Amino acid sequence: MSAKLIKGTEIREQILAEIAGEVSQLKEKHGVVPGLVTILVGQNPASISYVTLKIQTAERLGFKEVQDNQPDTLSEKDLLALIDKYNKDDSIHGILVQLPLPKHVDEKKVLNAIDPDKDVDGFHPVNVGRLMIGGAEVKFPPCTPAGIQELIVRSGVETNGAEVVVVGRSNIVGKPIANMMFQKGRGANSTVTVVHTATKDLAAHCKRADILIVAAGVPDLVKPEWIKPGACVIDVGVNRVGEKISKKTGKKIAILKGDVDFDAAKEIAGFITPVPGGVGPMTITMLMKNTLKSLYASQLAVTPESVSCHRTIRFFWSVGTIPSSILSGVGEVELLPRRKDSP
Repeated sequence: MSAKLIKGTEIREQILAEIAGEVSQLKEKHGVVPGLVTILVGQNPASISYVTLKIQTAERLGFKEVQDNQPDTLSEKDLLALIDKYNKDDSIHGILVQLPLPKHVDEKKVLNAIDPDKDVDGFHPVNVGRLMIGGAEVKFPPCTPAGIQELIVRSGVETNGAEVVVVGRSNIVGKPIANMMFQKGRGANSTVTVVHTATKDLAAHCKRADILIVAAGVPDLVKPEWIKPGACVIDVGVNRVGEKISKKTGKKIAILKGDVDFDAAKEIAGFITPVPGGVGPMTITMLMKNTLKSLYASQLAVTPESVSCHRTIRFFWSVGTIPSSILSGVGEVELLPRRKDSP
């Protein structure tokens, strides 16, 4: 029997519909929406394509979307000043600086200049530390790992006590998803093993995984005999292995393969993500979710003793929902029972 396909395109639409519903209520009842700015320096074609998708998604959801295009001659000093401007703008809740940057700009310095409370990519060292601590400290989980976790949870895969093997140790996927999966909480509480290029007997580690997350960047690395029957296989790899002519457009398009031998693996696994259409659609989706979380957090980031805090809690509670995922990372917040005369 073939594995159940975990379709990122379908789960993406579920999450975007949830976000759009919340944004609509916030705008209708309180006149506020999440604000997202994307800074693009230069004219890198791949960057332009990716940024365009972000813009289209944000606008579709009703966000305030600011696209700040800058020439590739922009100095590092001026870019840092631009980031500082958006750090201080209360209408902006998420700041993205599209990589790569021109060679004369220090990417690390630029990314570290973003306010951690607006770092919706989750790459600032402060947010990496928050992720390591876990629990309520987590503000913005990195988008691709967060998308992976959503795919697992929404597909009904049991994670509590599961053996999870992560193939790959990158800062963008491998390390953060490993950290997320062994934390206590929803979609986690697993026993996690990370394997990499120096791991002895890679196949043996993969074979015992209840959940196998592969992010190695090597086409067809994982063979079907490496997979435990019934396991959940999450293939993060997107490898360009050639070109073909599109039947729809007649133009050349890339042939993409994952890190898992999909055709053979789907006959053994219980759940599996396709490539494309699996993990890929989730990254921008979780970016939007993080930006909405940032809006909520910015309104709750006050002391519990202050009057404004109580007003803020009542303000958002009247929308009808404050999901636990939104409250994570904003500290201790007491939600008092709503009185009959409350707005």
